[in-house]
Amino acid sequence: MSKDAIPAQKRIDQFFSGPGARADSWRDLVEAAKAWARDQNRTGYDAALAELSVTEEFHGYPGLQLMSALREAASAGDAATSVSLAMRIAQALTTKSFRQHAGDWNLHDEGNGDIPDLLPPTFGHKEAHRPYFETLIVTGVPSNNWPALATEWRNLRRPIDAFVYEPVIVGSLEDAFCAALLNADLAAVVINEGFALRSRHNAPILRSFTNAMGEHEASDVSALKLAQILKRIRPELDIYLMSNRDVEEMAGNPEANVARRIFYSVEEILELHLSILEGIQDRYDTPFFDNLKKYAQRPIGTFHALPIARGKSIFKSDWIRDMGEFYGPNLFLAESSATTGGLDSLLEPTGNIKSAQDKAARAFGADRVFFVTNGTSTSNKMAVQALLSPGDIAIVDRNCHKSHHYGMVLAGAQPLYVEAFPMTEYSMYGAVPLKTIKQALLNARADGRLNRVKMVDLTNCTFDGHIYNTRRVMEECLAIKPDLIFLWDEAWFGFARFSPFLRPRTAMGAANDIEAWMHDPKSIASYEKQRAELGKNPSDDLLLKTRLIPDPRQIRLRVYQTNSTHKSMSAIRQGSMLFVKDVEFHTVEQQFKEAVFTHASTSPNQQLIASLDVARRQMELEGYGLVANAMEIALAIRQAVNNNPLISKYFRILDASAMVPAAYRQTGFVDYLAPGANWALALKSLQDDEFCLDPTRMTLVCGTAGFDGTQFKGILASQYGIQVNKTSRNSVLLQSNINNTRSDVAHLIRVLSEIASEVDRGLAQGGANAKKTFETRVKSLMQDVPNLPNFSHFHPSFRGDAGSKTNEGDIRTGFYAAYDAVGCEFIRLSDPEIDRRLKAGPELVSANFVIPYPPGFPIMVPGQVITQETIDFMRKLDVKEIHGYDAKEGLKLVRTEALAKIGKPRPAAAPKLKAAS
Repeated sequence: MSKDAIPAQKRIDQFFSGPGARADSWRDLVEAAKAWARDQNRTGYDAALAELSVTEEFHGYPGLQLMSALREAASAGDAATSVSLAMRIAQALTTKSFRQHAGDWNLHDEGNGDIPDLLPPTFGHKEAHRPYFETLIVTGVPSNNWPALATEWRNLRRPIDAFVYEPVIVGSLEDAFCAALLNADLAAVVINEGFALRSRHNAPILRSFTNAMGEHEASDVSALKLAQILKRIRPELDIYLMSNRDVEEMAGNPEANVARRIFYSVEEILELHLSILEGIQDRYDTPFFDNLKKYAQRPIGTFHALPIARGKSIFKSDWIRDMGEFYGPNLFLAESSATTGGLDSLLEPTGNIKSAQDKAARAFGADRVFFVTNGTSTSNKMAVQALLSPGDIAIVDRNCHKSHHYGMVLAGAQPLYVEAFPMTEYSMYGAVPLKTIKQALLNARADGRLNRVKMVDLTNCTFDGHIYNTRRVMEECLAIKPDLIFLWDEAWFGFARFSPFLRPRTAMGAANDIEAWMHDPKSIASYEKQRAELGKNPSDDLLLKTRLIPDPRQIRLRVYQTNSTHKSMSAIRQGSMLFVKDVEFHTVEQQFKEAVFTHASTSPNQQLIASLDVARRQMELEGYGLVANAMEIALAIRQAVNNNPLISKYFRILDASAMVPAAYRQTGFVDYLAPGANWALALKSLQDDEFCLDPTRMTLVCGTAGFDGTQFKGILASQYGIQVNKTSRNSVLLQSNINNTRSDVAHLIRVLSEIASEVDRGLAQGGANAKKTFETRVKSLMQDVPNLPNFSHFHPSFRGDAGSKTNEGDIRTGFYAAYDAVGCEFIRLSDPEIDRRLKAGPELVSANFVIPYPPGFPIMVPGQVITQETIDFMRKLDVKEIHGYDAKEGLKLVRTEALAKIGKPRPAAAPKLKAAS
């Protein structure tokens, strides 16, 4: 669209726009100003400035004064001033220099013409700076008084303040809502009474968005109502209520707990200022990291088993001094095996680690948090071990991470595997349909074994980006068994807490929503209404078809979530957290301590613990903007790849409609970038659809360019320095995160364009034979794909006490059967004996886990009967990495004779001898 065609009144509610889009808008304004100065036609500039002005109202910088100056320069026909001022503002926004450089706020830069420091502070000396944030002021004061109000707030600043903030003033509920969504720098909100409901601007999508969130036309525009709305979309914000009514009554209202503090509006403005700073300090504090820094600066004599502590053995060495020079002294000064002297014990934290974990619980909406320093593999095993006992049944996604399977072995629990929907064309699985999970529960009930089903264990989101409707899954399962435990492996999804769109689909987000629903009196009425409609003994078929509502009086809400903090936040590798929201936690607390003792190292890495503490701080203070940027980066990549004529000839990124079958997209949502898409439509999908696609996870199909996933991953890494996440037979997975920039996008697109050009050139120059070879290769990768094998069943020897309708098995006994070398045999995959036994028996029973990468899930588990489907898949695999399988030896199987022994009842234990008198 040309600048002249831009409508004068911009809509403020196109929420796909993020930090990058804002920067682009300012660059467009600069170009329009230069065009005006060059061509003497300011029509395009006026349109661009009008478009920009609307959303800039929701940001502290450039602020009212500089925006007025831009408009005044345009009105005066002063192109030169317009160019100069627009360039200054655009540069300040790009470099973020306005946060520290006072001259950026002035109409005329008062002599400081230095180029802002673009290097990280470790690359040179830099003065300590005060972190900058912005505070939203919602007021009923007329807009012509806002400049004076902003000045009054600025006058509260003191040199001794640890932080500096700029006020952002709005006058309506809708504008406050927009500011909270669009301004990632907001960290606090002050809500006065007397503001309006409607925005001064055009916002139809905003209204459908607020309606979708349950905030309908309500005439209630009270400060408390707005506080509740803002807390739902930005729970990390500190909210302060200013009331000129009975503040005592408001303070005693349980609904007012969304506010950090309530003030009487005509008094104590300095106290409000200090409260805002204190709230930021509370989030900024990192108890363990702060104490570790202090510890590192103390003179310490070390007489314990850690020679590397204090670094003397490093820096005094002629041979390994380069290690010290590379890492710097602080790493070694902060190393210790001690848990005293300002430090704490990860095994039984009572000091600053405990405080750090409590802050993490607040940040992520949990009741408590465990820091884990050897990855989410350990978090998963800890949870399974603590929550399940031998003989307990757990409904488990067969395609989950191997740590869940090994956790079942450790606990002696019996996995009842359920299957995800297949995506055969791309050699990957999606997620487990809710109907499948409900059927497993109903089968267990029919078998009289529902009491033994203790847990539902699922992966959210999946490796490839499939997100469950976590609330619906838990509610419908709780309607069948109200005390079920849910373990959600959100290794890849930890960042989602800080997106208002994705948060409700996280385990903790959904658990908090369910908890709030349980306390709503309407919940009992909803349950009773459905119970009457279903009748006394509804059939399983009816229950499977119905969106079940649990009895809120019977629910025992028990939800656990693990996430790999290092995968999506600024934590060191292997940093993980385990979140707990469990009303029965007191009954398993000791078991969790034992699980910690079992799995946690007695010598955890101090820097890793500190990084978990710091990652929490960052996400609470700037996570919203970082996640919004990661999502924007992903959308930019999708658009650039799929809309580029050359790249899209050979590559494409699969959209939501390709990744999620229509049957699970009940709203009809197609994709984030489909024509007419906006966040209101996306929110509707995220609320109602059974599965959604994480926008930050991008499946790039490379088979259409003649590359298999492993081959293409190697080319990107070795020739272009690009690392990708995982591969399938004909695709690679790209993942955007809080570390990515627009430069990363540009590099990726340039590389894909270069590779596409090479493919294009090779086909053009190679003639008919090259084209035929290419087409054969593409057909092999895209069409001649092996069917994905489902889990078959456990051999009867490992199903001694199983039900007739359920498929669980004793995986622990199967696992240890492999320890009996005499009781196992090996048969090569190509051996005709495999085919003979598949037809005539005896059955082939796997002795171990077999996990090919890709796709990365176990196609065989210990005790599983191997079928023709699994063998066909194995024989068609062309991957190099298969855990649990040695091609030279063949498949490791449990011998028939050994199976017979396992299946027999064990003899009774010999009677104990009595002690001699």
